[in-house]
Amino acid sequence: MTISTDVREAVVDEAAYDRRRLRQWLSGRARADGVARRDVMRLLAAAGLATGLPVAAARGASAATAAAGIVKPLPEAWFTARGTNAETNFAALADSGHHTPVSHFFVRNHTSSPQLDSADWALKVWGGGLEGGGREFSLGDLKRLPAVTRSCVVECAGNGRSYFTSQQGQSVSGTAWTLGAIGSARWRGARLADVLRLAGLRRDAVDVLPRGLDADYVTADGMNLGRVRRPLPVAKALDDVILAYEMNGEPLPPDHGAPVRLIVPAWIGIASIKWVGDIEVSTEPLFSPWNTDFYRLFGDAYPPGGSTPLSRQTIKSAFELPWNASLPADTSHRLTGRSWSGAGTIARVEISTDAGHTWRRARLHDTPRRADWVRWSASWRPTTPGPATVLARATDTTGRTQPAATQHNTQGYLFDAVVRHPVTVV
Repeated sequence: MTISTDVREAVVDEAAYDRRRLRQWLSGRARADGVARRDVMRLLAAAGLATGLPVAAARGASAATAAAGIVKPLPEAWFTARGTNAETNFAALADSGHHTPVSHFFVRNHTSSPQLDSADWALKVWGGGLEGGGREFSLGDLKRLPAVTRSCVVECAGNGRSYFTSQQGQSVSGTAWTLGAIGSARWRGARLADVLRLAGLRRDAVDVLPRGLDADYVTADGMNLGRVRRPLPVAKALDDVILAYEMNGEPLPPDHGAPVRLIVPAWIGIASIKWVGDIEVSTEPLFSPWNTDFYRLFGDAYPPGGSTPLSRQTIKSAFELPWNASLPADTSHRLTGRSWSGAGTIARVEISTDAGHTWRRARLHDTPRRADWVRWSASWRPTTPGPATVLARATDTTGRTQPAATQHNTQGYLFDAVVRHPVTVV
């Protein structure tokens, strides 16, 4: 089958698409695979109660040397363990280069990292959105397809969640990430579009639903939601999504999705399903708990049923500087950091060394690229000993600038406000 140029070049009206899917879900006309609608509606009513423990002041948490179910070492200098997850300590990225070394890359697991045999692995592509009975692909099959490389970040939607509490005094639920639930890598693999074409994609297909091979996810209240899965619109799947089997020039390691994972540039991390084992293709909208209860916005500012499912990431900046770092007075310091956006490329970064009273431009050290971060630096020579606050804010090519505060949502997603980073001048 040949996919038309019109389909390949389709521009995804994500907001309209998600509004339509939400209406279909709430009216009972869309299917949430593997979960009874009454159960997901109960989860909707609970809105976040099963996503984790309430966020406390995360900066005081001790850094563990291991996290449940993670394979690679987690040195305290590089990571803070958070349950089944491991957050990169942002200061550890200083001088590490543009791409995050695999050794330093954060880990987001719902359960634990499976260690799969690539020789036995196969990807099943199936469903009513295909002509015929679908198709299976081995790793060798994928490697025989034209390979592409995407340099882009993967970022958890909850990155920065703890600042709702520590900066804005608001209660949220979920893992208490600071800003280290992100990493950039060179991902190499096959285009999902090529795989779907070979599997017989129909012109009227609407959604694709990739599913991981990690263990079933059981919520805190005991509900088994099955394996992690989240649908993508076909237009996005045909755009820039890849089935990655390499990370920074090496085969994927277990914690990062071996042998094959999805990479969905510019979208929230849950879309980039790890350890992918099958992909359903449908001519009707598909739903799972990961786009009905989780990864939507709930709270006073949103409709009673929640926002449309989250797709694109937001804009952020972070210093490569320890929290409460001590900096000698009357000494020139080179402040470094990184900024990124899911909507456009970074146009400029500004820093403030007087708690936001004045701002000046930082120097960018990378060519800004879509779905990736840029490194930056600025000099500072403090003269007055005592506590101080440094800030960084980015503006992207869509004109969006990081705000002073983020609109509250109960699960703490998409924190994009300027982070107040404390230091002490000594």
